[in-house]
Amino acid sequence: MKRQGGLTVPEIGVLAKILVWLPTTMTGDRVELNLLEGEEQVWARLSAQEPCEPEKCPFLRECYFYRARRRTEGAHIIVVNHALLLSDMMIENRALPEYRHLIIDEAHHLEDRATEQLSAEVDQRWIYALLERINSRRKAYGLLNRLSASLKGRGVPPTLGREVEGYMEVVRQQVINTREALRTFLEALSLFLAQHHRGNERYDERIRLTPALRAQPDWVQVEMAWEPLSQGLARLAEGLKVVHRGLLGLGEEYDDLLLELRGREGELHTLRQEMEAVIAQPQPGRIYWATIAAGEGHISLHDAPLHVGDILRENLFAPLETLLLTSATLRTGGEFGYIRERLGLEDAEEVTLGSPFDYETSTLIFIPTDIPEPNTPGYVKAANEALFHLCLAVGGKTLALFTSKAHLLEAHKALARPLEERGIQVYGQGIDGSRHRILENFRRQPQSVLLGTRSFWEGIDVMGEALSCLVIARLPFPVPDDPIIAARSEAYEDPFGQYAVPQTVLRFRQGFGRLIRSKTDRGVVVVLDKRVLTKYYGSVFIDSLPQCTIKQGSVEELPQVAATWIERLL
Repeated sequence: MKRQGGLTVPEIGVLAKILVWLPTTMTGDRVELNLLEGEEQVWARLSAQEPCEPEKCPFLRECYFYRARRRTEGAHIIVVNHALLLSDMMIENRALPEYRHLIIDEAHHLEDRATEQLSAEVDQRWIYALLERINSRRKAYGLLNRLSASLKGRGVPPTLGREVEGYMEVVRQQVINTREALRTFLEALSLFLAQHHRGNERYDERIRLTPALRAQPDWVQVEMAWEPLSQGLARLAEGLKVVHRGLLGLGEEYDDLLLELRGREGELHTLRQEMEAVIAQPQPGRIYWATIAAGEGHISLHDAPLHVGDILRENLFAPLETLLLTSATLRTGGEFGYIRERLGLEDAEEVTLGSPFDYETSTLIFIPTDIPEPNTPGYVKAANEALFHLCLAVGGKTLALFTSKAHLLEAHKALARPLEERGIQVYGQGIDGSRHRILENFRRQPQSVLLGTRSFWEGIDVMGEALSCLVIARLPFPVPDDPIIAARSEAYEDPFGQYAVPQTVLRFRQGFGRLIRSKTDRGVVVVLDKRVLTKYYGSVFIDSLPQCTIKQGSVEELPQVAATWIERLL
């Protein structure tokens, strides 16, 4: 990657992080790297997802993948994350040794992680970058340019050199033709999508490619523009194969270039297959959509499974002698029915274990009765004011969980200066540093407030007085027009009650669980969403929580009630 040049910003970011990390890592494990959302796709191209050809690899002795593989072969117990478990399933169990007993912790995440692993994404910027990596307009960059320089400088027989140069000239022209076909295809796709999107430039827009949308007359233009691009990608992959054959037998010094040729050929085949599925050959049981990036207008195409339960049951669960799924949040409304249906485990036995924590004496749940409901005028302002007076009364020590970045930004803007003027520090996710950094600052600074979104709803532990108050700004319902949510909702007679509410309850319980992390923890949970009181489904959320002390009251009462509860327990 360093040699190829023409790198995108995410590629440069991942490369820089890896080069700093490699001299010190002992494992080569992804968990040690802090990758941003746009960098994950780059990592997927670099990481060892499956065994290669060890007999041909000069780096086998120091390969992290094979080091880990050798350790696991002799182990009685192997601990992996969900991603590796599912990757192993996808490559027919060639990454992990054979196992017959499986424990899946945090099993409420399994459907989402399986959906991610079984999905595909094609970004227009990545396609252009791939073509640039094959043939760059800059002399020092691009695979073909480096091949040409290598042929001239390594004493290759002139006849063979001219022959391979001829093959490469054909490939160069194929890259030019493919770029043009890609430009034409994107113009046709952009024109079609422009007729079906709302034109909101602040947020990425996702347009689901349903059968009804494909039946629109203009979709034919997209399919027609895809055909030349499809043929161009196929010819380009074949051209690289011809170049590869021409270089065989030239010696070990060409191994790296031969490996890269094979890699680019494979990327082209995969790219063509993924785009073919989205544009021309959609399959039942799959969800397809296009995303238009906010502001930039870049397009990406996506493909995800409609239901992962059957896939998991057949490929992961069926060969096992023992399967145990465990989590603090597998039930909704006291039942396991939702998670059984989603994971295809209707016949599993179940057991519920009580909590070791005394929630009734340690935890107060306060629900304001006079705050506007979310999505109504005045809600954000009222929620921010309530949060300000609450944080002031309890001296910080508060984690506030939001469901949107927009509300978090509004809250940070409203709270940061007024609270800091009173000696209370405010840390906002995505504003005041990395997730790890602001969490550590929050732990160390007693008088502080942490504002977080999605990744702070679970997986964080702040024990003791540092976290005495947890605020849930609103019920964490999924975005209804998300293509995966919309498609899966169609399978239910009552999509909201049977799918959206149970899914939200699981996340709500995860957020609630941030407060009490030990037998000595105490505090207040404030739910600034009175729909738990006013809507028919609200009781499901309260009933899904442990038995706590619950109080309803006005927003004006909240600061004093919270402060009194916390002081009583100190």
